[in-house]
Amino acid sequence: MTLAELAAVLLLGGLVWFWFDSLKAREAGIDAARRACLREAVQFLDETVVGHGLRLARDERGHVVLRRAFEFEYSVSGDDRHTGSVVLEGREVVLVDVSAHRLARRAVVIDLH
Repeated sequence: MTLAELAAVLLLGGLVWFWFDSLKAREAGIDAARRACLREAVQFLDETVVGHGLRLARDERGHVVLRRAFEFEYSVSGDDRHTGSVVLEGREVVLVDVSAHRLARRAVVIDLH
């Protein structure tokens, strides 16, 4: 096996690992979004998340990990759509945000006054 062949095999292996790791992270993001929607008593729309960002970060132990951000949509009444977000560092969920409906409701109340 030549050096070029070895490099190609390692690159292909790295891409396969990244793809499988991304699928696992997406599943963790969906699960976190679903649980947050249940906790907030809102409807998790489309039962999926969409990748929104990817970068290197340090976790709380100082290890370099991939930080992935996902967005999802949810509804309070069924007639509205709000955007929520999930952030993972490695496989750990570090942030789930489902507060857009509260902010929208607060803006309507302020406009009425």
